[in-house]
Amino acid sequence: METYRSHYSLEVTEENYGKTITVAGWVEDIRNIGSIAFIILRDRKGTLQVTVLKKKTPEIFEKLVAISRESVISVKGLCKESDKARNGYEIIPQEFEVLSAAETPLPLGVVDKVESELDTRLDNRFIDLRKQEIQAIFKIRTAIIASAHDYLRSKSFIEVHTPNIISSSSEGGTDVFKLEYFEKEAFLAQSPQLYKQMLMATGLDRVYEIAWYFRAEEHNTRKHLNESTAVDVEMAFIKNEEDVMKILENLVYNMWKRASECKEEFGVLDKEITLPSLPFKRVPYDKVIKKLNGKGSKITWGEDLGSEDEKLLGKIMKDEGHDFYFITKYPIEAKPFYTMPEGEKYSRSFDLECKGVELASGSQRIHNIEILKGRIKACNLDPKDFESYLKGFRYGIPPHGGFGFGIERFLMELLDIKNIRECILFPRDRTRLTP
Repeated sequence: METYRSHYSLEVTEENYGKTITVAGWVEDIRNIGSIAFIILRDRKGTLQVTVLKKKTPEIFEKLVAISRESVISVKGLCKESDKARNGYEIIPQEFEVLSAAETPLPLGVVDKVESELDTRLDNRFIDLRKQEIQAIFKIRTAIIASAHDYLRSKSFIEVHTPNIISSSSEGGTDVFKLEYFEKEAFLAQSPQLYKQMLMATGLDRVYEIAWYFRAEEHNTRKHLNESTAVDVEMAFIKNEEDVMKILENLVYNMWKRASECKEEFGVLDKEITLPSLPFKRVPYDKVIKKLNGKGSKITWGEDLGSEDEKLLGKIMKDEGHDFYFITKYPIEAKPFYTMPEGEKYSRSFDLECKGVELASGSQRIHNIEILKGRIKACNLDPKDFESYLKGFRYGIPPHGGFGFGIERFLMELLDIKNIRECILFPRDRTRLTP
């Protein structure tokens, strides 16, 4: 065969009827009814039907019906119009080649009606990803990330790539993965935070990164991963955190809008979405505590919101007509050392939540080195461990701020997926290190 594929399943048009084409993919199903057999072939864009007559091509017939499901084949044949076949056409094979035979039995069904446990699916992720509905998730993911690039570049942001192996914790605390770096101790970055801020001293005053987060948190919940991705943004010459929040809410809107244009994928998932309205509601932390206490929560002022409090707040805000909302003006003691204080008690920070799930966290940052060193010490950290970071604040750095926006959590809320592990190709959590 000259080529394994000339057309994907959904690329075939009326112009191809009566012509010889070549298709390739996985054998999804075989229906042998004696004198005729129908092979359903699946590729990245859909499925098609190969129809083989026993009387016309007995040798091809016998070999095709003997192929195991999920084997990979290439078929060259006549493309023929058929109102009974899927897509309105069928392929009458003239020759074919088995490119890879699948072992039996399959560890996981692709089109079987019986649903498998999530762990079984993740253990066999390479097969799980053959399902149309699972592929749809990642096609939508591609679309929303493309939208993030488009929107941020339209606002003069420059894409950067910062190190994932660093000499000190990105955000302080103990939730870090340590590793040996030749003769030194190093860490996997919790976020690009320190490098983003250093870049604000360079003149590249608007940067973003599709970043990896590595966090050694011992959570094992439906919304936590130990390795995740985010749209991470930093911008300079801001007046306050409101400038950053406006970029974030417009980014979310544009990503949501781009996702809504994935009609085919939403059809596969049997889902519909409605565009959120801008601007998103701003709710100061103090009001959040009052709202929660009014509904029976025991949370006290100064505490960060736990999962149950976030869920309760989501219900409260939903009743008030808001899916998306910012929590603003957190207590400074609840935020990382680089967060700009406002007065003695508060901070110029925010979290973006959607229906009770935190999607993003951000703030105006401290750009005064003395205040920054004071906050590092107040968080029981040693400024000496941040010397290369602090150096960037000594020679002129403008007021700046930014955020980290979780891609998997956004996708989970966008598609109403119950477990975040379904929103990343090969999830890493406290118990899963393979595949």
